[in-house]
Formats: sequence, C-alpha cells, structure tokens
Amino acid sequence: MRTVELVCSPGVEVAVRAVWGRLAAAGLPSLARNIHPTNRPHLTLAAVDEFPPGVEHRLAELFDTMLPVPVALDRVVVLDGSAPLVWLVRPSPALTALHAAVWDVLADADGQRPWHAPGAWVPHLSLALRFRNADLRLARAVAGGQRPTGTFDAARSYDGTDRSVTSLTGRG
Repeated sequence: MRTVELVCSPGVEVAVRAVWGRLAAAGLPSLARNIHPTNRPHLTLAAVDEFPPGVEHRLAELFDTMLPVPVALDRVVVLDGSAPLVWLVRPSPALTALHAAVWDVLADADGQRPWHAPGAWVPHLSLALRFRNADLRLARAVAGGQRPTGTFDAARSYDGTDRSVTSLTGRG
C-alpha cells in the first residue's frame, strides 16, 4: 500500500505530539507509543495499492504548486469503524481542492481506499488507534480545548510494504 499524506507545520506538529504525550501519561492509548521513525502527525489524502508509473512525479509537481495550505484543527472524536481517536481537521477550500487534485492524479491507481475518496473522506490527524468510545470524555479533557492552526507545508508517501517514507515535495 502507498499513501499520500500532508505533513504539518512545526507548530501544529508540536501541538499534536503534546496531546499524544498527555494521552500516554494518562494511561490512554496514544500514538506516542509508536516509536517507528516514520511516525509523525500527518493527514492522509489517499491510499492505493501501488503508484502507477509517473504518479510520484505528478504528485510532487502538484504539491510544489499547491502547498502550503492552511490547517485548523477542530474537536477530538472517535471515528466509526476502526475506532481511532482523532483530531478533526476543518476542510478549507484550499485543502478540499488539493484533495480532489490528488484523487485526479491517482484516477488510474489500483486499490483506491474508498474512505479517502472525495465525499467520503473525513480529514483528521490520528491521536490513538483502537480507542474505546467510553474513554472519549477523559481523552477530550486530557487533550484540552485548544484548536491549533497552521499549515500543511509538505507531502510524503508511506510505503506499507517496507515501512518507508518518500518525500513528495522539496520541503520534506
């Protein structure tokens, strides 16, 4: 599997990592416990089985043209389905346009994950995986009520086969 992800500006990344740390300190599930070097706050725009030939270059050109885009975080929720604890991202017009453009570039890719498709996608930054809804009130208290803002200023792709990351921009 290959993903297309946006990377947060430093201020947003620090805010998310701080919440990861507070969740872990409170004994709750948290991505702070994932120590793999590729683990960092990000927004997944799409995931496919493999990139068709030339797609990586086309994505890099797209991101070099359209980034940075503003980001504003919203409330903390547990998503249905796999039950991750997430910080919702308010979908600005620039972010929505970038998301649609990424899907246009990936139109011929096999194995598109439908939950990332325009119209179904719920933009978010993950805080914890396999989270219990019963712990949501505590998690919200631990996360605090701040709503950080900043930008998505770089893009990358994660390769699930070898757990590596490839930059899709000149900015990391």
